[in-house]
Amino acid sequence: MTNRFLQLLETKPFLMLDGATGTNLFEMGLMTGDAPEMWNLEHPEKIEQLHQSFVDAGSDLFLTNSFGGTRYRLKLHNMQDRVHEINREAARIGRRVADRAMKEKGRPIIVAGSIGPTGELYEPLGPLTIDDGADAFAEQARALADGGVDVLWIETMSSKEEVTAAVKGAAVTGLPFITTCSFDTNGRTMMGLTPADFARFVHELDPKPVAYGANCGVGAPDLVLTIAQLARASQPGDIIIAKGNCGIPYYEEGHIRYNGTPALMADYAKLVRDAGARLVGGCCGTSPEHLTAIRHSLDTHTPGEAPSVETIVARLGKLTSNVAANLGNESPAGEGGGRRGRRHRANGADSQPNF
Repeated sequence: MTNRFLQLLETKPFLMLDGATGTNLFEMGLMTGDAPEMWNLEHPEKIEQLHQSFVDAGSDLFLTNSFGGTRYRLKLHNMQDRVHEINREAARIGRRVADRAMKEKGRPIIVAGSIGPTGELYEPLGPLTIDDGADAFAEQARALADGGVDVLWIETMSSKEEVTAAVKGAAVTGLPFITTCSFDTNGRTMMGLTPADFARFVHELDPKPVAYGANCGVGAPDLVLTIAQLARASQPGDIIIAKGNCGIPYYEEGHIRYNGTPALMADYAKLVRDAGARLVGGCCGTSPEHLTAIRHSLDTHTPGEAPSVETIVARLGKLTSNVAANLGNESPAGEGGGRRGRRHRANGADSQPNF
C-alpha cells in the first residue's frame, strides 16, 4: 500500500505542517514541569482537540504528542517503563483525528510520530553510545508505528551522533522518516553544526531521510535565513522543512507567550517558501490562529527568488543571533558555546517540547 505521506509529497507542491504543542497545551491546563506525553493517557480528549484544531486551521500534517517519549526523557517522570503504552496511544489519538478527516471530508491528513532528543550526551562527551541511543529510539519508533503513524518525525536535534542514533532506531520500522535540527546558537546547533554541515551530513546517512530541515531555533527571521543556508547546500531533489518559532518568547501573567502575530507568520511562510522549503509550519508559540494565516499565505503565494538578509530583516524584524555571519562564510562545525549549551539541555532544559 502506498504510504500516505509519500503520496502527498508526490502530488502537492507544498504541505502545511502544524503548530506548537507545549504552548497550546499550557493554555489547556498543562502545568510547568508536567510531562505533556502523560496527557495521552490522562487527557486524551484534549490531545485530540489540539490535533483537530490544527487540522481545522489547514494543516496537512500534525505531530503526535510524543516529543519526549524515549525512556531517557520519561525517566525524568519515573515513566520509563511505559514507553510503548504512551507512544502507541499518542499515535492512536492522532490516527483517530486523521481518519475522521478522511471519512467525513475526504481529506488526507498525515500523522507524524514526533521523536525528540534524549537529552543525554553521547560519547566521548558523555556516557551514551550511539547503539544505546538507537535502542531507545527504536523502542519509541516501534510503538508509534504500532499506533498507526504515517511517518516518523525526528526533530530538534543538535548533534550528528544523536541524528545517527535516531535514524538507526527509526529504520527498524520500515516507515519513511524525516529529521530536523534546531539552529539556536549563533546560527549553529548547540553542538556546533551549521546548516551546511547538516545538509551534507544528511546525504551520508543510510537510510536517508525523505526530507530534512530546521525547527524551533530563535525567531522567524533566523529560521528563514537558516532555510536559505540549507537550500544553498542542498542537492537536487532534496525536500526541505521549515518549522519556525512564532516570534520571541516573553513571560506574562504566569504564561510563556510569543510576540509573533498571524500577519508576521503569514509573511514568514512566504519567505521560507521563497528560500526553498516545501514543508512549512510553526513551532513554539504557533497557535491555530497563526496557522490559519499561514494556510492562506501558502495557498495564495507563488514562490520567487530566495530572500536576501535585508529583505528578511525588513519584513520579519532583526535577526536575534549571529546567523547572518555564516551566510556565505560557513566553516566546519566546531566546539565552543554549542557544547556548553548542550550540557544545559542534557540537564533537562528542553523537557517541555515545541512550546
